[in-house]
Amino acid sequence: MSGRERSDRKVDEVRRMLEAPRPQVPADLASRAAERGARLLRRRRAARRVVVCLMCAAVVAFVVWAGVTGPWESPPAGTTPPLDGW
Repeated sequence: MSGRERSDRKVDEVRRMLEAPRPQVPADLASRAAERGARLLRRRRAARRVVVCLMCAAVVAFVVWAGVTGPWESPPAGTTPPLDGW
């Protein structure tokens, strides 16, 4: 069965359900929706935690790099000043 035939069958089934005097709703629809919502919420929270941890690791890496290399300091001069007067 191709995807188009499957979607046509589903559309026909939904139309029949909606044309009935009272649309038939599965008895466990609310519990399934609640489970799915809870699962999506857990996934979003986990993804948010991973992103926050990666950002913290990036900040720590930047601070360590900046502390080691000191990019705010000017580079040492290539030549030394003359010592004639000493």
